[in-house]
Amino acid sequence: MLANIPTHLIGGPLGAGKTSLIRHLLAGKPAAERWAVLINEFGQIGLDQALLTAAASDGVSLSEIPGGCLCCVGGAPLRVGLTRLLRQARPDRLLIEPSGLGHPAELLRQLGEPPWRGVLALQPPVLVLDAAALAAGQALPQSQQAMLAEAGLLLLNKAEGLDEAARALLQAQLPARPLRWTNQARLDFAELPGCSAQAGSAADIPLPAVAPALPVLWPDPRQPVCEVQAQAEGWSIGWRFHPSQVFDLQRVQAWLASLPWRRAKLVLHGADGWLAANALEGAALHWQPSAWRRDSRLELIFATAQDAAALGAALAACRLD
Repeated sequence: MLANIPTHLIGGPLGAGKTSLIRHLLAGKPAAERWAVLINEFGQIGLDQALLTAAASDGVSLSEIPGGCLCCVGGAPLRVGLTRLLRQARPDRLLIEPSGLGHPAELLRQLGEPPWRGVLALQPPVLVLDAAALAAGQALPQSQQAMLAEAGLLLLNKAEGLDEAARALLQAQLPARPLRWTNQARLDFAELPGCSAQAGSAADIPLPAVAPALPVLWPDPRQPVCEVQAQAEGWSIGWRFHPSQVFDLQRVQAWLASLPWRRAKLVLHGADGWLAANALEGAALHWQPSAWRRDSRLELIFATAQDAAALGAALAACRLD
């Protein structure tokens, strides 16, 4: 196991562009480096690993820890998930994407403590912000505000519609930190704070003992796995379907258009192949081809609790028989 692995925390609120940034960074990964990416999602099912699969080339290992903010649900999920990833990937560099509803500053503090001290070398974190939303007066969540002063880079994403006056006004409201305007969360690897850091020589640093992950079993391929989670930050529901189940994507899109969700992520097996979508605040879905084939997944985040049974029945009705 390498020591002092350069570790980059990519924070930001829901929909700011964290996963898009990681996709761009993966495209610029130095060929000689092995990378690991740990994704923490608010919902229990987890979609970002599926959404990033196409971008993950040789030398990249992806893992996700669903189920809410890592620093709030206790230390066990982080110890187990990160230990498994480090042992499997033996990376030269680690990227961590915390939940957009989480507390990145607190997670950063925990990563600097045992058992990670000496294993990880924390680099100045990146905070991805939705520049258009902030310019329109949308408040940055308090959990993300706590990260502003620690950020090694403020990445002002979705800035293509802001003129110089609007950018100057927004910048004046932010702390004096390194700042870059961008769209589609584009950032070259050479611009990532700490990109020149290198892992130390292999060292015998003990990691927590964890059991291997259990395989996914499908007793009945027609019955999905459904997970519901309620926390102060929101209510989420997600489903995983056996890959043999095929969906009418037009029906899915019409059903989603009728719901008041804050965030929707999905990778589904449709009649014409596997497609993915990722949208915020009820926006229209824009389907993209997906390389994911393990199962169909859909996850929704709402501001308040919903009728889980009714949602599940409506989604099941979108399948093709």
